[in-house]
Amino acid sequence: MTVIYHEEDGNLVDLLGKRVGIIGYGNMGRPVALNLRDSGMDVVVCDDRDERLSTARIEGFFTAKIQDVVQLSDVLMLLYRDEAMPQIYLEQVSPYLRRGQALIFSSAYNVAFGFIEAPPFVDVGLVAARTLGASVRERYVRGEGFASFVAVGQDASGQAWRTVMAVALALGALRGGAVEIRFEQEAELDLFLQQAVLPAFHHIVISAAQMLMNKGYPPEAVFTELYLSGETADYLVSASRAGLIETLKLAGLTSQYGTLSRYDRFHELKLERLMEITLEEIRAGRFAQEWAKEFSADYPRLKHLLRQRENMELWELEQQTLELLRRDMPVR
Repeated sequence: MTVIYHEEDGNLVDLLGKRVGIIGYGNMGRPVALNLRDSGMDVVVCDDRDERLSTARIEGFFTAKIQDVVQLSDVLMLLYRDEAMPQIYLEQVSPYLRRGQALIFSSAYNVAFGFIEAPPFVDVGLVAARTLGASVRERYVRGEGFASFVAVGQDASGQAWRTVMAVALALGALRGGAVEIRFEQEAELDLFLQQAVLPAFHHIVISAAQMLMNKGYPPEAVFTELYLSGETADYLVSASRAGLIETLKLAGLTSQYGTLSRYDRFHELKLERLMEITLEEIRAGRFAQEWAKEFSADYPRLKHLLRQRENMELWELEQQTLELLRRDMPVR
């Protein structure tokens, strides 16, 4: 049975006297560092970008070079973006590791697909927030929780789970419940959402917008109805709190009937088979290898795909609608 951990399962005493090194002060690294410090942890920060280090120093952190942070810290949180982390780890982290340290990842990607292999004398753990870095900080400040995944990939000290739970508690990751999972499962589920669910969402919204405008509906009304009003986002927020069925019940009876009575029509899209193919690519490591090549070549296909999308007339109409909707909003 899957275990879900809560605040009572972590103890900050397990980090007492230990220094936490934040490797990467970016979109996730900064919120993690701030949350840990506010929870009373001894935190030191490093990054390979001078502007980020300057920000960290302004915000009151002690900063140092990556290899120095590795040697100064007992717990290391590796928070660079997935594709950049292996080289940094190989050159600036791995040579300086010592027995008794713990490596805590926020993404299982590099461990799961073999880009990073920790030495046998360190602990390896995972605390993966299921939200954006900005929300990790905002929810912590508001005293709210966020869901997360936790795992131990290697328990060299015999205390790895205690360290993972203490880090998760200090981060605020136990307030919303932390699901125990394997490293491979976290990486595969994360990629599956990105490659199966989000592409389907984008395709449906784009197809719907184009079809409706071709039928004579004004772009301003189309984009507002489909997602700019925030109604779709509100629906998903409600689903994250109450579940999909209970959220559907909050809608009017016309909406409930329309959704449920037309649901089976979309079986014809063969979505399940497309999702199976996508999952097979992920689990076999084919996407990870493809992405590694894309990164080493400086993202040529990604840049091309973004240009293709940005040049669609659809997005110009979308931006015009946004400007009109926000014209009378007060400036904050």
